[in-house]
This record gives sequence, structure tokens and C-alpha cells, in this order.
Amino acid sequence: MSLGIQILILVFGLILVVVGADVLVEGASSIARRSGVSEFVIGLAIVGFGTSLPELVVSVTGALEGNSAIAIGNVIGSNIINSQFILAISALVAPIAITRSNKFRDIPITLLVTFLVILCGLSVSLLRIGHVNGLSRIEGAVLVALFICYLVYCFLSDKPAETPDEVDKKKIYPMWMAVILVVAGLGALVIGGRFFVNSAVKIARMIGVSDKFIAITVLALGTSLPELATSIVALAKGRSQLALGNILGSNVFNLLLILGVSALISPMGFSSVTLVDAGALALSAVLIWTSVYTGKKNYIDRFDAVLMLLAFAAYMVWLFMKL
Repeated sequence: MSLGIQILILVFGLILVVVGADVLVEGASSIARRSGVSEFVIGLAIVGFGTSLPELVVSVTGALEGNSAIAIGNVIGSNIINSQFILAISALVAPIAITRSNKFRDIPITLLVTFLVILCGLSVSLLRIGHVNGLSRIEGAVLVALFICYLVYCFLSDKPAETPDEVDKKKIYPMWMAVILVVAGLGALVIGGRFFVNSAVKIARMIGVSDKFIAITVLALGTSLPELATSIVALAKGRSQLALGNILGSNVFNLLLILGVSALISPMGFSSVTLVDAGALALSAVLIWTSVYTGKKNYIDRFDAVLMLLAFAAYMVWLFMKL
């Protein structure tokens, strides 16, 4: 196909992603109000899971093929992009309010889970424990069990309507319609994202960009497009808790469920993970935690966003230097 047609496909994919994000946010918000569950938990349980499906497919496929580097690299890269790029861009659009539950439950748990996976995966390098860096099937089972416990705990300890953006009087769809909107929105996100990534890769190759550059930039950012579009649309509609739940939920899904299931299928070797990769992953969680206390307290504001983007840029520079 010609360059012009590929550009049209790229634009069509982007439009589909934006429309899908809009429909998904409306459906998820209605489910939250109809069920009496907070938008954060709906963002975590439904939106976060839905937007993490591409990562789940990639990592499980890598595990089935015995390629742990793909499975682990996919999760680490996704979480770094979610926390240091998508969350930062979202906060530049509009400051994200942090509720009491976010401050004392969700953000600390995300931080602890991140360090747990790093310590388990790099136990030889960091703790001098064991013989090979990686996750065993037993550790994978523990991660999956922790994920189930976290999800149950979020629903049991949930406190709806904690922030003004969760109790507005905008139109609420019937439950059956809301479910259809969520499914349709997720479908549009996945299909639109696929169109966008495939056409972007072809355009990059047409203009002579190397495959390594494409893998680090186009593919990495393209697979996170659903999370980015959903978060920005949610913030534009005043649904900051839905946006935050989407990011934190996606990160927890990646670390506990996706890595846990992948390790259950085939033990995950961490030989491809450097200390710089692990440090960037840890920093991505730390910066979310420190945002509670820096800049405008109890908000992820533009000051925090700049710090996240600087960290992301530094990591990208390091990756390019390795090419």
C-alpha cells in the first residue's frame, strides 16, 4: 500500500481509539453509579483489565513459546510507560486528585507490589538468594493469589463518591446499556490500536527507520495507546478517579496477574532485565507515591508530571544508547 493509504489507516485507527475511549468511559462511569462502586475501583477492575489485554496476550504468548524476555520486557516497558509517560501526560491535561483510599491503600500497594516483583525476579543480583534470577511457578502462584486478594480487598473496602467528580449529575445509562458500551469501547480500543500500530510500523519502514527504533518507540508507545486515550478522555470528562484507576489497575494487572500467569506457564528468567531497567520500574512507582507529598499535595499535578517525563526521557536515552 502507498504511504497515503497507510496515513489514512493511521488516522482511522486513532479516531477509533478516541471514540472507543469515550464510549468506554461513559459505560464504566454508569456501571460505577448503578452498582454503587467507586469510579476508581471500576477503573481498576474493568478499564485497567480491558486496556491490559494486549499485554496479557503478548506475555502469555511469550511464556508459551518459552521466551521470557518478551513476557517480562513487555510488562516492565508497559508499566514504565504507564507511570512515567501516560500518567504524566494525563496530569498535564488536568491535575489528578488523590483520595484518602488512593493515598493509604492503592498507591502504597502498587509501590510494594513493584518492589516485590523486582526483589523476587532479581533475588540473586540484589539479595544473593538462589542461583538464577527469575520467577518460579511457586512465585507465579503467589503473585496470582496476591492479585485476587487485592481485587477482593478493593471491592470490600471501597468507598464510593469520595470526590466531587464521582457524584455529578450527568446522564447515567441503564446497566445493560452501560455493559454494552464498555464492551464496545474496549473492542474499538483494541481494534483501533492495532490499526494504528500496524500502519505506524509500515510508515516508519517506508521512510527508512530501523526495526530496533520501531520496537522501542512505535510498538512500545502504540501498545499503550488505549491507556493513554482512556485516561485523557476520562480527565476531560472530569473522571479523574477513573483515569487513575485505569493506570494503577493496569500496572497491578501487569505485575501480579500477567507475570504470575506467565510464570505458572513457564518459569520466567530475568537475564534480559538489567539493574537500570529494574531501577526505572522502581522509580516509576516511587514517583507516583511521592506525588502525594510534592507540588500540590494530594494531587498528581504538573510539577509531578514534569519529574515523571524527565525520568522517562532519561530511560529512553539510555535505551537508545544501547542500540
